[in-house]
Amino acid sequence: MAEQTEKAFLKQPKVFLSSKKGGKGKRPGKGGNRFWKSIGLGFKTPREAIEGTYIDKKCPFTGTVSIRGRILAGTCHSAKMRHSNIPAHISPCFRVKEGDHVIIGQCRPLSKTVRFNVLKVIPAGSSGGGKKAFTGIYENC
Repeated sequence: MAEQTEKAFLKQPKVFLSSKKGGKGKRPGKGGNRFWKSIGLGFKTPREAIEGTYIDKKCPFTGTVSIRGRILAGTCHSAKMRHSNIPAHISPCFRVKEGDHVIIGQCRPLSKTVRFNVLKVIPAGSSGGGKKAFTGIYENC
């Protein structure tokens, strides 16, 4: 997931990599060499965003994007659409499949059409209102 495929060296803009001291702390973000932040609004920073190695400038947890405005909930219909007719950016710290429920928050325009970021993913199996399943045949005895 975090393999570098580009020819350019990817780095986070707020992290100084040429430090002469050794790694001060083992925990990334606290003296380590990974920038992450809490976005507030009652959303926790995912563990993958804190300990991961991905570089994403549009991620609300590791990038320079702030969440403001609307907070919406929807269902993941494909890899590109997160809410009915609302395209949203999804950070590499989330694992999303079709049918998962997501919570998205409004941010500054990230591209021509994308103005939302995924903040939380709720797997499809854990929600109470999942798909109907065959339970068996009951006779009136």
